[in-house]
Amino acid sequence: MTRVPLHRLLAGLVPVGLGLLGPARAQDAAPRAVVELFTSQGCSSCPPADRLVNELARDPGVIALTLPVTYWDYLGWKDTLASTSFTARQRAYASMRGDRQVFTPQAVVNGAATVVGSDRAALERSIRDPGTAASLPVAIRSEASPDRIVIDVGASPETGRSAEVWLLPVARTREVAIGRGENRGRTMTYRNVVRGMYHVGSWRGAAAHYEVPRTALAAADADSYVVMLQTENNGPGRILGAAKGPGL
Repeated sequence: MTRVPLHRLLAGLVPVGLGLLGPARAQDAAPRAVVELFTSQGCSSCPPADRLVNELARDPGVIALTLPVTYWDYLGWKDTLASTSFTARQRAYASMRGDRQVFTPQAVVNGAATVVGSDRAALERSIRDPGTAASLPVAIRSEASPDRIVIDVGASPETGRSAEVWLLPVARTREVAIGRGENRGRTMTYRNVVRGMYHVGSWRGAAAHYEVPRTALAAADADSYVVMLQTENNGPGRILGAAKGPGL
């Protein structure tokens, strides 16, 4: 569950410039928001947020992701799905915002707005309001074949845009019986658990095409994926586009 360049893990990445969006199809309607929930099995306040993500994941216009963090492990239960890379990502978001707010459950919408992950009303406002975070201006389509994942990124409606393309292997459902800590005795179901973040390539505003070996998912113990286009400037910034893999 590491955040590493894909070319270091796999062979066969092929970036090709395109004048128009290629023939790969979207798995669902174009999403209007990406919601990242930073949560922990050792956090007593997190189960309501985890359930809310389960509900949001049913909305075809929302990509709802679970990113378990590690900093509550000392309370007596080591999160079985957590990754230090997710902890680092949450802290990097706080550094980019300048507010130093790192807590669980915390939701980040489109890499910009942050709310308490169990606050349904605040989360829904952030998803609905294009003036805050819920704008994904760049079209992305993806298709999974038996041997590869095809990714087509559209052109930016604004000049001078640049961002990075990421592949996030995702476990659609994980059920965990928690044996110790603040949630002892609970059995929790987590949806769309991110199992890694692999850098596909850079995007410079023009339409582009990428092909990634499907073995990326097998290596990460995942059964689907999300493609994400995100600006970066010494840390994660606005998410400009995203696409779901099969079954999400």
